[in-house]
Amino acid sequence: RYPWADGPEYITQCPIQPGGKFSQKVIFTTEEGTLWWHAHSEWTRATVYGAIVVYPKKGHAYPFPKPHADLPIIFGEWWKQDIFELFDDFRRSGGDPLVSHAITINGQPGDRYNCSRQDMFKLAVDQGKTYLLRLINAAMQDILFFSIAGHQLTVVGTDGTYTKPFKSDYITISPGQTIDVLLRADHPIAASYYMAAKFYSSARAAVNLNTTTALLHYTTNNTTTTTPTAAAANFSAVSLPATADTNASVAFTARFRSLADKKHPVDVPQKADTNLYFTLSMNAVPCPAGATCAGPNGARLAASVNNVSLVLPTSMDVLGAYYRGIGGVYGDDFPSNPPVSFDFTNLTIPAVDRTPATGNQVRVLEYNSSVELVFQGTNLLGGVDHPMHLHGTNFYVVGWGFGNFDRAKDANKTYNLVDPPFQNTIAVPRNGWVAVRFKATNPGVWFMHCHLERHASWGMGMTFIVKNGKGPNDKMLPPPSDMPPC
Repeated sequence: RYPWADGPEYITQCPIQPGGKFSQKVIFTTEEGTLWWHAHSEWTRATVYGAIVVYPKKGHAYPFPKPHADLPIIFGEWWKQDIFELFDDFRRSGGDPLVSHAITINGQPGDRYNCSRQDMFKLAVDQGKTYLLRLINAAMQDILFFSIAGHQLTVVGTDGTYTKPFKSDYITISPGQTIDVLLRADHPIAASYYMAAKFYSSARAAVNLNTTTALLHYTTNNTTTTTPTAAAANFSAVSLPATADTNASVAFTARFRSLADKKHPVDVPQKADTNLYFTLSMNAVPCPAGATCAGPNGARLAASVNNVSLVLPTSMDVLGAYYRGIGGVYGDDFPSNPPVSFDFTNLTIPAVDRTPATGNQVRVLEYNSSVELVFQGTNLLGGVDHPMHLHGTNFYVVGWGFGNFDRAKDANKTYNLVDPPFQNTIAVPRNGWVAVRFKATNPGVWFMHCHLERHASWGMGMTFIVKNGKGPNDKMLPPPSDMPPC
């Protein structure tokens, strides 16, 4: 009920100007576990982000044995170039942005980079104790694999909700996603083990193939018996899938399940009264006359949802226009289905289907309506995975698969309506689909977009407006007094 502090520029507010300030008010409801915050203006989130930890209420316990300690593990990306220069360069060129020079773990790229050899992140643990690691992927451009040499991790939560525990040798985490894992320190004292992360990319031609590292080191009575060094660790023991291993990525993601018990009930809509089918595509648009563009065949790269490439307003934010009834800022006719139907995952798609429409249309949802949204990946310009993120509410991930979604076959035979995971970010696999369901019980204006920043910058996003309900507690709260002006 309070979208005024949600943050996406020109969607729920105008950007905070240099020298300006704005008080963020975040109202938590059912969230418990790990969330995060970040800037949402152009590419400022490359360096402006942090963790949000929501502990159990007083008198309540974790749904697993209480860990000895917990700490965030935040993955980021680092470029040698200033991030705003990089953003301007790639927007001007119409091509792909420069690939980052390193992934970081808690701010450091690790000992495979000379600049970080002495300062790589080191985690000291006591033998026999259990630690809760709060993993956050703040990277800009790709899904990540993460692993700790010699240790299995127990997954217990994602996106501010708990899950049925499961063990895994590696983690797949999308940009925008959080995952809570338990680490059992059950290895020899005074030993060091590598923690490592690398990009997963199913189709990108250019990707940073380097692996970032950190060290896990065992202590005795909270005192390190030897200086933790990489020389004492065994990097070959790190269990990371291959860079393009799509099967490893989806196999991990498919294991998530909600707790679905009395204390953590599942409220997944068994039927949907609003059905949406959204295609996610990479596109190409003609290069402006007299310009040189670095996209395919001299065009400019673009991206779209249902063949609409988002163009943000600049005179007023959508939320402000909706709340005040001001016209001309957005349209209310975002298509519920792709305007043209074809074999979306065919290896060869005619070039005529590559050019999207442009605009700023929204999809209006009735308060308390039950929504099913199917994300359909397409093979336009080769296709790639898309971590889709919805502001304002979590959704239940009820199904997924490869190829084109077939409602008669897929919805009736493969959906999980018993204990689906409750997330706000889900990776749609390359040339595949994901089905989610949610209830539109949070009135306001809410952005939905791909969390690969280049795709969002190219227009892979759209906006939902959830109408007010009839009761006093079903209405959007009024704006604060210090909203930043346009």
